Amino acid sequence: MTTHAPRTSALGWIDERAGRREADGLRRAVRPRSADRIVVDLAGNDYLGLVRHPAVVEGGVDALRTWGAGSTGSRLVTGSTTLHAALEEALAEHLGVGATLVFSSGYTANLGAVTALAGAGDLVVSDARNHASLIDACRLSRAEVVVVPHADPAAVDAALTAGAFRRALIVTDAVFSVDGDLAPLPELHEVARRHGAVLIVDEAHSFGIVGRHGRGALAAAGLAGDPDVVGTGTLSKALGSQGGFIFGSAALRAHVLDAARTFIFDTGLAPACVGSALAALEVLRGDPELPGRALANADALSRIATSLLGTRAPAYPAPVSTVVPVILGDPRRAVAAAATCAAHGVAVGCFRPPSVPPGTSRLRLAARADLTEADLDLATTALAAALQDGSPHHGARKSR
Repeated sequence: MTTHAPRTSALGWIDERAGRREADGLRRAVRPRSADRIVVDLAGNDYLGLVRHPAVVEGGVDALRTWGAGSTGSRLVTGSTTLHAALEEALAEHLGVGATLVFSSGYTANLGAVTALAGAGDLVVSDARNHASLIDACRLSRAEVVVVPHADPAAVDAALTAGAFRRALIVTDAVFSVDGDLAPLPELHEVARRHGAVLIVDEAHSFGIVGRHGRGALAAAGLAGDPDVVGTGTLSKALGSQGGFIFGSAALRAHVLDAARTFIFDTGLAPACVGSALAALEVLRGDPELPGRALANADALSRIATSLLGTRAPAYPAPVSTVVPVILGDPRRAVAAAATCAAHGVAVGCFRPPSVPPGTSRLRLAARADLTEADLDLATTALAAALQDGSPHHGARKSR
């Protein structure tokens, strides 16, 4: 009689991996929120407070009634509507560029932009703290990728000087999503010009917030529309909807439309999202004070955190973004602090490796334009309870 060794699952290794994550405080879970739960939201990216704005909701509802629930196909087949075209025209006008192209998400916009502009034989220089979508885009491009220290134009210059390449890209976030600091865009552009490279800037956390009327970091730096600059952005943060876009020249748009697999083969953005984003952009353009209110609330949150931590901080500069990091170090401590805030009715972001480097687990506070004094008072109470033990430090943010 033949005996067989007990069969083990080919996926058995994931149980062991889950155990290690549990021990390290790195397990993640999806926690659905209910529509009627009242909390002060300092975790989401609704920076201008437009997710529930009546005009934004109505814009989505009207598009839903007019076009139906889905776009029915890729943008190149049946997925483009006159509403998509209207949004792209409005975005281009607001940003001061020749053209934009809307994708189903900011993630696919980044993948599409980088992979359409780089390939084998090219060089991509990427900031060490870039968002995962940019990191994945660099990997998928099949170009040689050099990761350089954060916000270091000299390191970018050295990488381009040392490399042999057909074409080169410099890839960076404008505002870094967990630190809240602003990339040195003028200096990076100078390096790009010197080496004949293209500068790609992800404006996910700066569009709608940074610069006059929230036109973004590239516009604030005088670089929007420059022929060797490519921007990407999202509709899911300041505009309170969903989707992404690239922006630049009309020639860039035409090339990405022909070459970006995440545009060609992906179902187009649902009309309701397009309608909401277009309505949100109209609200922003009609109320140019919105970005300033969001930044003022970011400043208030930063001062609250600094005061609660009891540290003697130097004169704090005006925030350059809505992101306020409170670094706790240990991932378990960050999870516990976030849970304490939640118990007090305040939702905060909790970022642990691999989203941030080891030893820098943190709370991430995201300011909104519509926070009230009562909201800030409740945030003070929640943070006081969460930070009462240990000695975390408030993440310093570069001022540019």
